[in-house]
Amino acid sequence: MHLLYEEGGDIKIATVQSASGSGDTESWQASSLTGKKIKLKAKEVWLRFEKPEAQLVMDEGQVLSKDIDLQLLWDCAPEEEFNLIEVSQEYFGAQASITQQVALGIALQGAPVFFRRKGRGHFQRAPLEQLQAGLAALERKQKELEQQAIWQQELVSGVFPATLLSSAHQLLFSPDKNTSAYKALTAACNETGESPAQLMIRCGAIESPLAYHQGMFLKAHFPHGSAHSDAIGVEQGAYDAAIAELPLAEVAAFSIDDSGTTEIDDALSVTALGEGKHRIGIHIAAPGLVIAKDNPLDHVARARMSTVYFPGNKITMLPDSVIQQFSLDEGQPRPALSMYVDIDSAGQLDRESIQLRAEMVPMAANLRLEDLEHQVTEASLADENANYVYRQELSVLWAAAKLLHASRQAQRVVNGLRPEQLGLTDPNALARDFHFQINGADGEERVEITPRQRGSILDTIVAEWMIFCNSTAGRILAEQGIPGLFRTQKGWGPLRTRMQTTPGPHEGLGLEFYAWSTSPLRRYTDLVNQWQLLAVAKHGVTAKMVAPFPPRDATLMGIAADFENAYQAYGEYQDRLEKYWCLRWIAQDGGAKTVFVRHLKEGMSRVEPIPLQLPIPELASHPRLTRAEVSIADVDLLQLSAGVRVIQIEAAEVVQTDASPD
Repeated sequence: MHLLYEEGGDIKIATVQSASGSGDTESWQASSLTGKKIKLKAKEVWLRFEKPEAQLVMDEGQVLSKDIDLQLLWDCAPEEEFNLIEVSQEYFGAQASITQQVALGIALQGAPVFFRRKGRGHFQRAPLEQLQAGLAALERKQKELEQQAIWQQELVSGVFPATLLSSAHQLLFSPDKNTSAYKALTAACNETGESPAQLMIRCGAIESPLAYHQGMFLKAHFPHGSAHSDAIGVEQGAYDAAIAELPLAEVAAFSIDDSGTTEIDDALSVTALGEGKHRIGIHIAAPGLVIAKDNPLDHVARARMSTVYFPGNKITMLPDSVIQQFSLDEGQPRPALSMYVDIDSAGQLDRESIQLRAEMVPMAANLRLEDLEHQVTEASLADENANYVYRQELSVLWAAAKLLHASRQAQRVVNGLRPEQLGLTDPNALARDFHFQINGADGEERVEITPRQRGSILDTIVAEWMIFCNSTAGRILAEQGIPGLFRTQKGWGPLRTRMQTTPGPHEGLGLEFYAWSTSPLRRYTDLVNQWQLLAVAKHGVTAKMVAPFPPRDATLMGIAADFENAYQAYGEYQDRLEKYWCLRWIAQDGGAKTVFVRHLKEGMSRVEPIPLQLPIPELASHPRLTRAEVSIADVDLLQLSAGVRVIQIEAAEVVQTDASPD
């Protein structure tokens, strides 16, 4: 005997092996058509039959079910609940065969628009209104499937559907996976073997691999666009009111930056005090004088957390109009938070002399590294006849910077770390700083990548005095009991370097305290710390009572966590775009490019003239910094990969590396 039953919404047939019980309690041990052993109870069985053979009934029933006119079946069915046998006799006639009954069961079970399931082999036809609504939905679905098929074929052929162009970015970066457009794109990708990005670039919906990398980042971090609203800025009246009572500093300050820097956050000044002593001023742009906690500009800065840097462009934390108001550009006094410290003739600091002031600082010059760096040497700084600007001031700053550096290195040794080399690194070392110059447009760009060795005298002067300023800022906040955003580094592991709201040491820099505060135009942490430091500068010992963030402020803790996340994401994007332009540099002349690489570890190697790392398995067993000549080809700008063939391997070289402040 064979039994017709339903399992998981599907009609199935099983062959009885043994039976037990009788009537409503009867049950059977049976074998399904797939050979699975099952147990069925009387209440689960729709039909029982001896012949024809089960598999034949199922095969013929499935074929016949496709020819059943569901509308006619609905018309034939009674309004009240009915069973399979009753309606089969209405549809096929009184002598309806087992195969016809099974076919009808399959059709009824698969037509929920026409018939409601009411239990074992029982159904009831849907009300007319519901049937009409269901049929309309089926018609819409059919039209969607037809449209989806049309879109799929257009995509496969390399034509992006015109009706989808306006939503191309959304389709790629944040798709609704239930839409016909996404299903068509997925089906087309499955047919061609391409990724969605590859297919959309081939169809012209996405301009280039660069547009893909940029779009992916912007969708994640700037979903409403990276441009600042013209409605947000600092009104001139508010700016004038904020600086009206600031005293004018009696200094001539100068900044030292590369030519690409437009957000000039920091400057230095040197004032002679007599007897070989000098007063050093570190002047930090002061947008915190006008941008207040929770005002519209604060909301903008906090949402962004930092300026995003990448080759060829940047996304600024603050609007350009605000940067222009507060950047320490030469030519006129600028509002600044100044930190002063006195040094003796040997460059030793008098830490008791430290002062913090909000003031207007005359900006005498914006010095550019490219114009001055090659002239500033130990010999020229000691030569009073050397003819370049600010030689005397730079000489004073350099003498003290060397002592600041030596003091930090002594503490690094105490911390169990190796001291860092002062000055230029080994000339054979891999360069760590690079300038990307991108020329051209519309997919015809060419990139020039210029390496720059870190560690010049001007580098050291700026680095040591900014480190001193950040360290002193951290100390001031800690001693006043005022919370801030402290950059700490202690121990080892993934959380070794982190941002926190309580003071802590930075072992890598050899400092007891370290609070980023020298870049308030570019980093939100520095702006927050500036607010706290301005409270100290204006209110002294009562600053704790008026500082924007009181002790144990949960908001400040949230800022620390949000900044870490944003800073990491922005850094990863910068690395991604640098890798993109490095690969463009490899491929822009066509064909394979022959270069030298240095093995780093585990088969990863660095291309010598550019900051590009590539896996080269052949070098995995060689010592670190082994040098090899390779040929690079098959550049994939979407996957950011390339094929590398080793031409020859040279002997390893020992190259010094140094740790950078974090």
